[in-house]
Amino acid sequence: MRLLHTSDWHLGRSFHGIGMLDAQRAFIDQLVTFVREEAVDVVLIAGDVYDRALPGVDVVGLLDDALVRLTGAGAQVVLTSGNHDSAIRLGFASRLLERGGVHLRTRLDELDHPVLFPLTDKTDDEAAPLLAIYGIPWLEPRLVAEQLAVQTASHFEVTRAATERIRADVLRRSESRTVHSVVLAHTFASGGISSDSERDLSIGGVGAVPLDLFDGFGYTALGHLHGRQELSPAVRYSGSPLAYSFSEAKHRKGSWLVEVDAEGIGDVREVLWDAPRNLAVLRGKLEDLLESEDFAWAEGAYCQITLTDTARPAQAMDRLRLRFPDTLVLGFDPEGAGAAPKASYSSRLAEADDDLAVCCGFLDHVRGRPASDAEAAVLAEALEAVRLEGISL
Repeated sequence: MRLLHTSDWHLGRSFHGIGMLDAQRAFIDQLVTFVREEAVDVVLIAGDVYDRALPGVDVVGLLDDALVRLTGAGAQVVLTSGNHDSAIRLGFASRLLERGGVHLRTRLDELDHPVLFPLTDKTDDEAAPLLAIYGIPWLEPRLVAEQLAVQTASHFEVTRAATERIRADVLRRSESRTVHSVVLAHTFASGGISSDSERDLSIGGVGAVPLDLFDGFGYTALGHLHGRQELSPAVRYSGSPLAYSFSEAKHRKGSWLVEVDAEGIGDVREVLWDAPRNLAVLRGKLEDLLESEDFAWAEGAYCQITLTDTARPAQAMDRLRLRFPDTLVLGFDPEGAGAAPKASYSSRLAEADDDLAVCCGFLDHVRGRPASDAEAAVLAEALEAVRLEGISL
């Protein structure tokens, strides 16, 4: 059998105000093509299928279309819920969907109810090896501690209780036949490297769980972190299929293809997805960014740019977008700004000689750039008009 480990689709998410449904549709196109061409038997989705607990109608339609196409391509789907999903809503009609090859594991009472696949052509052989796929949804400690009979409401304790329940089921099933286990879990396992777009939607923060909680399972398919990574040969994050923050600019997005046979877990190889748009994180002085050929590669990318000019350039965003039209984030970090402390605005105000100096000082304070000669002339003209008006009164 072939399992494809994915997670963190985040359907419905936007990227700095840019809708991503078209990019997500393109990913699903790649996914369905891969499943068909590589004869994938089971697609695993380890949580955060949606980006919000209440997804839009078009977003629900996209997941519906994806599931229909994946099952039509010959694969079954096993998915669990993440911290962005509503477990109750995602798990709706699970018994009905199971008949069509879509297996939802979103409830605590399903922890020890695996999806079972025979690892032999003899489906009626009761002693044949089995593949048992279990799902651990996102466990909010305060909400599930009592149901899992743990005294301390922590991520460690509730995850340990969940994995112990699964181990007990594997042991029971192994009394009469060989059982190879795969566990989906949406959690933060120690050793994983996080990125900015894993937003903590719970109250009180997210705690990491130790890797050894997953010892003994044939393969653990993790979700929650967006960078694809191997914590151990049997414990891996697939990461998100698309980049959802500029901190993921250097990620190479993909999944893991897991081979399973009667002997257990075999080869695990990476699968790479084509990115619809590159991300560029640029830093430098405005004129260098606009003129240097070193940055030509970023002209078609979504850009996050930090300017290092000592004074904030005028119309910086407008000028940058002439070359980098998809500049989404602009920041300023002047060279040498930390070398000498700047005088506070109140102290500079106290040192102002006249009203014009006050006005020019305000401009400098709010935008990080002194008033130009033309701006100072306009301000002087306005102040003079006010003075003359006062005299006439």
